[in-house]
Amino acid sequence: MDFRHLGASGLKVSAISYGNWLTHGSQVEEEAALACVRQALDEGITTFDTADVYANTAAETVLGKALQGERRESVEICTKVYWPTGPGGPNDSGLSRKHIAESINGSLERLGTDHVDLYQAHRFDHNTPLEETMEAFADVVHAGKAHYIGVSEWRADEIRAGHALARELRIPFVSNQPQYNMLWRVIEAEVVPTSQELGLSQIVWS
Repeated sequence: MDFRHLGASGLKVSAISYGNWLTHGSQVEEEAALACVRQALDEGITTFDTADVYANTAAETVLGKALQGERRESVEICTKVYWPTGPGGPNDSGLSRKHIAESINGSLERLGTDHVDLYQAHRFDHNTPLEETMEAFADVVHAGKAHYIGVSEWRADEIRAGHALARELRIPFVSNQPQYNMLWRVIEAEVVPTSQELGLSQIVWS
């Protein structure tokens, strides 16, 4: 397995990562999901990507169970925040300070770890001041609950604005996670050039 630096950071990740949007929780029996993770580890994959919303939080729980017993320093765990995971209260989604603070604690409990390597904003929140969002992410990093931050499905202008604030807080973005495949290549126009300029890696999903 090849390994690459994530963005301009010192963190190395496996060139192929394991995502569990459709492979853990409601879509796949738990034993099969555990077997998938074991096989991924056997093949040299060390980077695992999930989100609090996947399978209504069950995906994080299954991934945490699958990685039990693994040396924490040997794997990179990535998760995300934005979408609702609760009963639909007014603060159950988005990128407010309240939701981010509560969501990271829930993710860590489900994953069975005291930190994630990468914490990602799953979408851009047009209803929360960007300054509040970036300060909340800084709180997460400074508390040792995440080592790096990134974004997912942000436009080029949103990445640029967020990255500028994050740099001021000394927690620059290291990655963007966009959809990208042979038939969907819109990120090539603006998102990829902007990411390259700012030093962000792409963690693509198809």
